[in-house]
Formats: sequence, C-alpha cells, structure tokens
Amino acid sequence: MKQITQISIEAFDYPLPDDRIARYPLARRDHSKLLVSSAGIITADAFYSIGKHLPKNALLVSNETKVIQARLHFQKPGGAQIELFCLEPLAEIADFQLAFSQPSPVVWKCLAGNSKRWKSGLLHKELEIDGRKTAFTANRIEKKADYSLVEFSWDRQGISFAEILNAFGEVPLPPYLNRKAEDSDKSNYQTVFAKYDGSVAAPTAGLHFTGELLHKLKNEGFDFAQLTLHVGAGTFKPVSTATIGEHQMHDEKIVVSLNLLEQLIKALDRPIIAIGTTSMRTLESLYWIGCMLKRIQHNDHCI
Repeated sequence: MKQITQISIEAFDYPLPDDRIARYPLARRDHSKLLVSSAGIITADAFYSIGKHLPKNALLVSNETKVIQARLHFQKPGGAQIELFCLEPLAEIADFQLAFSQPSPVVWKCLAGNSKRWKSGLLHKELEIDGRKTAFTANRIEKKADYSLVEFSWDRQGISFAEILNAFGEVPLPPYLNRKAEDSDKSNYQTVFAKYDGSVAAPTAGLHFTGELLHKLKNEGFDFAQLTLHVGAGTFKPVSTATIGEHQMHDEKIVVSLNLLEQLIKALDRPIIAIGTTSMRTLESLYWIGCMLKRIQHNDHCI
C-alpha cells in the first residue's frame, strides 16, 4: 500500500462552484441538508433527522470552543489599510480565558495583512466602550517568519482584551464565503455548544445543531460529552506542498476534563461519535497521549 505521507494533494481536489456556496445560514439551522451514505447509496435528508442515521445509544462528543472577533483593521495616517489577525497570546497561559481577561498591555502572535506598508510606528484606533472613548494602539515589536509579535495597549483601566476585541474586532469568516463580516455573524458563526473564547474559526459540523435538536436527541437516548479545541489560523492556510507528508501542520490548544475521560472510559462498549473534525482530532490526540504514557510506564505499545 502506498505510504499515506506520499498521497498527492491533488487527490483531494474537487470542483466547488462559487454559486454552490451558501453565504448565510438558514433561519433554522437544523433544516439544512444532510448527506447520508449507507451501503454505498447516497441520499439526502434534513439535519434535524440525524438521530435516525446514528447508532443507537451513542455518545456524541461536541467542541465547546467559541469564535473570537479576531480580525482588527487599522488605517495608517497615509491611508494604508493594515489588518491584524490575532492568533494566540505570546505568554504561555494554560487557560485561554485568563489571556482574554488581561488588562493593557498584552502581546499576541498575529498575522499582519499588508505587512509591507507597516514598517514601523504605532497603529491607532479610537473605540467607544460603554459610552466612553478608549484609545487603542498596536505596536509590532518583532516580525517572525510566520507571524508578528504585536503589543496591544489601551488607555482605560478595568477594560480587558476581550472587551477590546468585542468592540473593535470582526468575526473571521472563512475566505470562501467571499463577503465581509456582519453583525449577525457574531451569533450565526457560533455553535450552540460555544462556551469558551479561543477559536479563529467555528467547528463547522456543530453549526447545524440547535437547542431543540439537542433536546430531541437526548430524549431519543443519545448522551453528550464536551471537550474544547481552539481552532487556529492554520485552518485557513492553503496547502502548497505536493504531498501530505510535506505539509507542516499547525498546533492547536485542547482542553479536556476528568469528567470527559470518565465518560469515554464508560462508553468503550458503545458507539462514540465525534461532532466534526475538531472533536475527532482531540479524541485522536487523547488516544496517542495515552499510548505514550503507556509506553513510558509499562514499556508497551498501543495497537
């Protein structure tokens, strides 16, 4: 069998006409289409009927990450537009929520759009938070190969970085939507599971669930477990290599609770369904972390 790392990226190409891309979600998310493959036969259904297509008594694992308003737009005095895309805090803060609660100043890893026009100097923006004006500045303190280190500061005490993002930032919509972010996206581009700030993209599969559908699935005997994976900007990064093995994967922060581990252990004799790839790769990571611990403690390998 051909080595997985040697699979050509071209094998994943498929046509996606622009007129087949939905720019906005349906008013009722769970009325979106559901593609079903069973015994080699492909059919269409409505997402609210997903329960009848899942194994009975399954444990569904969702991602509780919340999308932050990560795009910041500045205009230099000469008119040049600079976009900063906040990736993650520079400080090794285990709890992302603590990073967002920090007062001025803070240092973040950012992608800088139109970077060549920002050789030096501060970027300024005047914001209004709670009816009061707030002076907000960005200073690039170092330029790395893949990102810039940017120090953000503001002139009001008692204001957190999360409040700055909520007042100034824009929702980082996927580029294939080909439209600017709107106020409605602040809620539309969040899943019903969203709880903890940290993602620059929504865990897409979760966008189709509603509170009513969750209630219905629980009544049908499905259980739910939660984890957190904060989606990084690497999800927007185009693959420019010829094979899978050459592509450099980005890292992402995951948070799992003892309760989740206990739920997974108890569910070993029942189906475990990940809601989307973010939940799936978190579960895969947990498995391999367990394998490494097993190897260290017992000099044994996982299958």
